[in-house]
Amino acid sequence: MARTAGSHSDITGPRVREAALSLFAQHGYAAVSMRRIAQDVGVQAGALYNYTPDKQSLLFDLMRGHMDDLLQARALEPQSATPLDCLEDFSRFHIRFHLERPLAVFISYMELRNLTPENFATIEDLRRRYESELETILRDGRDTGVFDVADTKITTLAIIAMLNGVNTWYRSGGRLSLPEVEAIYWGMVHKAVT
Repeated sequence: MARTAGSHSDITGPRVREAALSLFAQHGYAAVSMRRIAQDVGVQAGALYNYTPDKQSLLFDLMRGHMDDLLQARALEPQSATPLDCLEDFSRFHIRFHLERPLAVFISYMELRNLTPENFATIEDLRRRYESELETILRDGRDTGVFDVADTKITTLAIIAMLNGVNTWYRSGGRLSLPEVEAIYWGMVHKAVT
């Protein structure tokens, strides 16, 4: 349904997404009703359907938005010349990007099981596009003798899993600064491939 002139869709639409993101992360997709999202936004439950066809579409839009933002931000990063520099840039980028979006990261990994098969396939395709950049870096490094990697696909998944782990423990203002965390993790990634 189209919004009428003078409506607050530019305000309410983002509030719906923010509420859904927070509630899905806190309680899980299955436990959150559209009525609960509407309550958090401060609108009637029926009004949500002006912004999303259903809860599944809302979850998919959140995940797709996260992946689109990730791919777009990565594309804007300057590209280094050597595989070693590319791997360092990728590692540092991944940590920075994901720490700025902890709820979106949590939802993107924990709620995959709740996507319809079609939506799952779309999100998996976007994830593979991101992972393939890292795998290409690893393959280039292996082929030029810079990296000692037996299987680039498994190494790709292992590095991403390790980098994602930062989101589970890092807190701004803690013992380590973000640049210190990036440097430590880069050291571990470097050791893992050489």
